[in-house]
Amino acid sequence: MINRPLLDPGALEGVDLADPRLHAEYDFTEVWRHLRDTAPVHRHPTTRRGDGFWVITRYDDVATVYKDGRLFSSERGNVLDTLLAGGDSAGGRMLAVTDGAHHTALRSVLNKHFTPRALEVIVDSLRTATWKLIEDAVAKGEGDFAADVAANIPLAAICDLLGVPQSDRAHILSLTPSALASSDGAPTEEGTWSAKNELLLYFSELAASRRAKPYDDVVSLLVTSEVGERPLSHEEIIFNCYSIIMGGNETTRFAMIGGLLELMRNPEQWQALKSGQVSLETAIEEILRYTTPSLHSGRTSTEDCFLGGEFIEAGDIVTVWNASANRDERQFPDPDRFDLARTPNKHLTFAYGPHFCIGAYLARAELNAVFGGLRAMAADMWLTGEPRRIYANFLSGFATLPVSFTPDPSFTGA
Repeated sequence: MINRPLLDPGALEGVDLADPRLHAEYDFTEVWRHLRDTAPVHRHPTTRRGDGFWVITRYDDVATVYKDGRLFSSERGNVLDTLLAGGDSAGGRMLAVTDGAHHTALRSVLNKHFTPRALEVIVDSLRTATWKLIEDAVAKGEGDFAADVAANIPLAAICDLLGVPQSDRAHILSLTPSALASSDGAPTEEGTWSAKNELLLYFSELAASRRAKPYDDVVSLLVTSEVGERPLSHEEIIFNCYSIIMGGNETTRFAMIGGLLELMRNPEQWQALKSGQVSLETAIEEILRYTTPSLHSGRTSTEDCFLGGEFIEAGDIVTVWNASANRDERQFPDPDRFDLARTPNKHLTFAYGPHFCIGAYLARAELNAVFGGLRAMAADMWLTGEPRRIYANFLSGFATLPVSFTPDPSFTGA
């Protein structure tokens, strides 16, 4: 559904922010505004899912938590469900849930494959492949943009980085959407764990093959590198492969789908992009801010502290809500308006501080290819049905986006 009913802030006492159904079926705009104004550091009560936790909603407070990895640690987990379940088994071994010196050293190794120079060949390839997908979709006239275009782009780029064979990519694509979300009602623990375990098993086998015969890919890099004067363990390698495939696929895909939906809902913004009134680069930052594919991130307080006037005890779960921070009136004028010309636009979609998304450059390149292709090839587009939202408390986006395109007669080929 596009236009969800607004969730009443007056019902906040009974709201469980860990419930995937609520995020799929209700619009949290007024709840986030109410919390930012009256309780920016809010204590969420204990629910059947687990202990209570802190909910941080203002931009400045969210940035403070992201920046201080010593006081607000990722090592017990960075997703609410995992934290409520007792912690992440990959803590201290996977980049996203590692802090301190080991995080710095591991990030330094992985950065070798994520610099603009290292990604040059992959970015050129993804642009060519993306424009072909869009050309086919526009020529076809009608289809599901989520399945026909968006599902194929981030996954292809990440699989190129990891060295996943073409023959295995359909299998990987079938697993990643189920590991953190569901497109058909609230995800089940059995379903998410099954998908996660299959992905981990796949990368375990791929890592073993790269030990025997390394190539020029991220898996081979992890297999052959030392971090802190020791080789990475087999578990560290497969955990980081899992993190890269999930972080690089799901969030960018939802930004593509959500961005196109907002362009169709705001035709004046589409015309501003189409005409060149706004640049692709500026437009992409607004798409990232407005869609905010990752709703939250989680941390654990390592010692007693104060934040926003509230006393947080050592060991408390602290959740920062990007979905709220990216709509904070204190940072973004008229924040609920989709404005492709918005600048400055210092959104927190890629987080901030030591855990700033390592794949941000690649994600922006993918979005540039998609919306650059649409700008060149489509004269107009419109919805032909109701998009279907995913069910998750960590991710936000649409599983389907039925659209029709009118080709731009001035486009003569890439």
